[in-house]
Amino acid sequence: MVTKQERKIYTQFRKYLIKNGYMMMQFSVYCKIFPNREAAINHISILRKQVPKNGQIRIMVVTEKQYSRIEIIVGGRSNQENIVSSESFIKL
Repeated sequence: MVTKQERKIYTQFRKYLIKNGYMMMQFSVYCKIFPNREAAINHISILRKQVPKNGQIRIMVVTEKQYSRIEIIVGGRSNQENIVSSESFIKL
């Protein structure tokens, strides 16, 4: 996204995803849980109609069991964790 128009289109599509139950896993990666594979396939056809003209969507359908095996690896403490510590709080 370089131009103001491209950012506007991205923002509109992002709002569409959030409005339709998607949650952001990480920057530009959104996920949504469906009750079954058929519902997911039907929703993919809806997304095909909503994709911006010059946009690209990559879809990966995984089972609930596969999703539950996601591992989150963190390389260290975030800036927020370094700033906010137990010393920052006042005991009453």
